[in-house]
Formats: sequence, C-alpha cells, structure tokens
Amino acid sequence: MKKILLTLAIVAAGFTATYAQHPDKPKFTPEQKAQKSTEHLQKELALTADQKQKVYAIELDKFKQTEAWHKKDHDAKKAMHDQHKAFKDETDTKLSKVLNADQKKKLDVLHAEKKDKKGSHHKGHKGDKAPIKE
Repeated sequence: MKKILLTLAIVAAGFTATYAQHPDKPKFTPEQKAQKSTEHLQKELALTADQKQKVYAIELDKFKQTEAWHKKDHDAKKAMHDQHKAFKDETDTKLSKVLNADQKKKLDVLHAEKKDKKGSHHKGHKGDKAPIKE
C-alpha cells in the first residue's frame, strides 16, 4: 500500500512539474486579465455596477502599464545584447588583423574551451558532472 501511494505521489509531482514548465501556456491580453480580476473582486467584495466599471478601468490601466513595462524591459535587453554582439564582432575583427594564422587557431581553441567550460558549469547545476581528468 505504501509503495502504491509513494508511486502515485511521484507521478503527481512529475505531472505538476511538467505542467508548471509548459511553454505553450496561453497568454492573456490586458483586457482579459482586467476582466478576470474585476470578476474576482466583484465576487469577493460585492461591488455595485458603478464600482465594477470603475474597478475594471483601474485594473485595465494597471495591466496595460505592466505589459508596457515588460515590453520595454525586453526590448532594452535585446538592444543591449545586440550592442554586445556588435562590440564582440568588432573586437574579433581587430584581433584577427593583429594575430598570425597560428595565433588565431590557438585563440579559437581557447574560446572553444571557455565556451565548453561555461556550458558544463551551467549543466552542473542540474546534476551533470564534468569528466575527471587523470
């Protein structure tokens, strides 16, 4: 009996974790969010019709502003990423003019090692371990 309960608990936890990480979660518009929030407040606070309209307007403004902030933040991050990439490309171009062919190859190897090390560092948080060198 304990094994069955334990198995069911593990399965339920697995489904919950999978559902929580589902990337195809529907995205609601500010209007839909405001409507849902207003309905919740209507139910909890017994709003009058006039109050409900005013609350909807306030909630709609809140969700539109929040969406604008998120979009602005996302756009700023993308712009910063693009600037960093352009700067890196410019730096690589300058270096390639200074280095000879052998030095360029060694630099490419160093970059690849750094990228692999960085990748394995992030994977290490999930329980993966880097191979041990003897």
